[in-house]
Amino acid sequence: MNNVRVRFAPSPTGSTHIGTARTALFNWLFARKEGGAFVLRIEDTDKERNTQEALNELIEGLKWLGLDWDEGPGKEGAYGPYFQSQRNDIYAQYLQTLKDKDRAYEKDGAVFFKLEGDRYTEYDDYLKADVEKVDTKPVVIEDIIRGKVTRREERDFVLQRSNGDPSFHFVNVVDDIAMKITHVIRGEDHLSNTSKHVELFNAFEVEPPKFAHLPMILKNPKEGKGKMSKRDKGALISEYRERNFLPEAVRNFIALLGWSPKDDQEVFSIEELTSRFSLEDVQKGGARFDEQKMSHLNFEYMKAMPLQAYVLNGKRSLVKSGLIEESTDASYLEAVLALCQEKIDSFENLPGFAAYFFSDQYEINEKAENKVIKKEGAIERLQELQPRLEVVQAWNQENIESAFNELAAEKQLKPFAWYPIVRFAVSGTNSGPDFLPMLEVIGKERVLSRLEKTIANYS
Repeated sequence: MNNVRVRFAPSPTGSTHIGTARTALFNWLFARKEGGAFVLRIEDTDKERNTQEALNELIEGLKWLGLDWDEGPGKEGAYGPYFQSQRNDIYAQYLQTLKDKDRAYEKDGAVFFKLEGDRYTEYDDYLKADVEKVDTKPVVIEDIIRGKVTRREERDFVLQRSNGDPSFHFVNVVDDIAMKITHVIRGEDHLSNTSKHVELFNAFEVEPPKFAHLPMILKNPKEGKGKMSKRDKGALISEYRERNFLPEAVRNFIALLGWSPKDDQEVFSIEELTSRFSLEDVQKGGARFDEQKMSHLNFEYMKAMPLQAYVLNGKRSLVKSGLIEESTDASYLEAVLALCQEKIDSFENLPGFAAYFFSDQYEINEKAENKVIKKEGAIERLQELQPRLEVVQAWNQENIESAFNELAAEKQLKPFAWYPIVRFAVSGTNSGPDFLPMLEVIGKERVLSRLEKTIANYS
């Protein structure tokens, strides 16, 4: 089906919503699977709301997610221009066609589309006036996701406003015709517009594209009920970029908002997503946003990263937080991040998790403090261990472990009697990377210094 042509047609009026990104992704996946074309069309006819800043953010967000387009800004094709604000001559031609067909008329400076059917007057309480209605035939929409949907338009609608600007409905259909769009994949909120669009396609004597209306993205239950808005946590693509989430994980998460495979697989490469994606498998009901699932997927992708890529991303996060400098020793940084890779679910959390590796000024976990270091006998354990560690010559995991084991044998205890106390003394908490490798990486001098400081503070 290589004649497939889909379009992603956003309006650059603010930060990019996760639902907007999902629409782009589902269009992209469908086009790539079918060997068709993915067109990026910018609906920028709303001069008061559209901004260059929002457009830049939109473009950067698509690139960050790995969603390239075959035609659109920067990739001119046979059906451009791809900004609606640059297509007024095309709209004028199509508007004249409707006038010539007696399907458009002027009223109060605006141009209206003339529906076909018997006309009659009805008193409208809202408008406090006699309003002309049209007895039209129902429009039957064969939606790929929702099945057969029947709607009816009862009033003529605006094609061109009194200020000369074309309406959304008009330019939407004209561009789909001119760009030979075969499938329109968009949000459920546009379903109410579709009967208008089908009426226009019919007026132009063009077969409408196939429609697929995606389910709404609903709020996390903890945040309330209803549709997820731009004000809700996790709703903006820019937020994930700022929080140092991996684009592959975000893309994977977005794909699962309303679509799922027929098995329990959750982590997909882009190739797997492309081969397995199907519009028929998209659910009708709302897709629930789940921040924990987002974090889980991000963690899975982080664990699977090659170490060098992990270090590159980790360093960027640590430098941004002010915890380290660009000049931080590369070998030490790599050793630290190798320990962290299996433990944290986002680079956003890395600075807090790894702070004690780079600074002696780290936060003390009060719960761990009460549970570990304030217990009776804890300081005595550090005092009896300290000289054993001082005489360790080659500071490596094997020799450190031997020092613990020797002391444990003498005291007829297990080494774990000392592990949590020492961990707290050198890190300020009772959790973190594997214990012995952590001590090796932190280094003998810093470990002994922190043991001494802890003994002094809690004695």
